[in-house]
Amino acid sequence: MDGALPRNKSVYILPNLFTTASLLAGFLGLLWAAAGSYESSACAVFISAIMDGLDGKVARMTHTSSEFGVQYDSLADLLAFGVTPSFLIFQYALKDFNSIGTAACFLFTVCAALRLARFNISTATADKKFFTGLPSPAAGCTLASIVLFAPSLPGFLLHGVKGLSLLCAVGLAFLMVSRIRYASFKELGFFKARPFRTMIPAILIIALIVAQPKIVTGILLFGYIFSGLVYTFFTLPKLAKLANRIRRNTDTHGDHPY
Repeated sequence: MDGALPRNKSVYILPNLFTTASLLAGFLGLLWAAAGSYESSACAVFISAIMDGLDGKVARMTHTSSEFGVQYDSLADLLAFGVTPSFLIFQYALKDFNSIGTAACFLFTVCAALRLARFNISTATADKKFFTGLPSPAAGCTLASIVLFAPSLPGFLLHGVKGLSLLCAVGLAFLMVSRIRYASFKELGFFKARPFRTMIPAILIIALIVAQPKIVTGILLFGYIFSGLVYTFFTLPKLAKLANRIRRNTDTHGDHPY
């Protein structure tokens, strides 16, 4: 067929189509937030996150990763997880804070851009098991999740949603540019080694998401955020102390005179 792309070129385009879908969802989310369709905008952010996860997976599976794809993905992520969520939360909850709300949303967007730029220049040397700083998709989805689960809160808690939104916008911004380590889930050796053991919790989580998607998704996202704090400030120091103790014992008992 005339004009058909060679097979390798067609495969090369495939991951970028998922990136384009992520960009489209982020763009639509921006329009819906401006129109006041806040839940639709929040759902668009989550769709962007799914497409963002798929583009990298497809690129690795088809061996079509490229520098162009990396840069294109970052530009799409900036809109989908930096601009759209901050504009959404401003429209939804932070307008009443006036300039403080504006500054908080701008801070979130700037930190998302810095996080993506840092990720791009460190991909060659970064630890594949962990991200340094909260990933921008997780940060953007966390802001969007506030819009989704807020209507499910008891009436006496609804008054605190605006304050929570402001706190989250600022806190998530700093977490993105922090040195806190978050699991990347790119290397699934643990799950492959224990397929049956990990299948049951996975099925349970899926069932809970189906039953209460808005609440459970929000809980999972906030749980992921706190997991990085726990790992960085509690688990890593303990592992470092254990390694030092083992090294001292090795140095003390390693050489025996004959």
